[in-house]
Amino acid sequence: MTQEQTAWLVSRFEDHTLPKEQWTHTAHCMVALWYCIKYPLPLAVQKIRKGIQSYNISIGGANTDTSGYHETITLFYTTKIADYLITKGILELTDEQIALFLQQPFLARDYIFHFYDTGRLLSKEARRYWVSPDVPDLLHQPISPKSVSSLHGRPPAS
Repeated sequence: MTQEQTAWLVSRFEDHTLPKEQWTHTAHCMVALWYCIKYPLPLAVQKIRKGIQSYNISIGGANTDTSGYHETITLFYTTKIADYLITKGILELTDEQIALFLQQPFLARDYIFHFYDTGRLLSKEARRYWVSPDVPDLLHQPISPKSVSSLHGRPPAS
């Protein structure tokens, strides 16, 4: 996907002309990427949330306790995307950055299940509101003093 294709996708999403079959998990992530680059994070989240809800209705869907917009999934992936942009220092999109972004493991549709029990994630509560992860992931184990020291450029204390 290129910058031009991403801009086209976002435009079709915003004006509700994107065909339903093109509203994939990857498309959701690309819209979130675009908004996280173009807007401060609180505004990006608001635009993503309202945009998905509005788009769902425009294609004949509904935002209910069992279908449509899902707050926890949306916020989970949006924060992963924002974290990626911040840690990589990305301030604007290039075709190369988009290609690298699309290779990130956190974009896998099932990645979220490293952090959530299926029942918890698919609950009404998680669909309506942010619900914290409940499954520990190896990537999020406590950081050792050695790794913290290396982040600060100091040797670990003995």
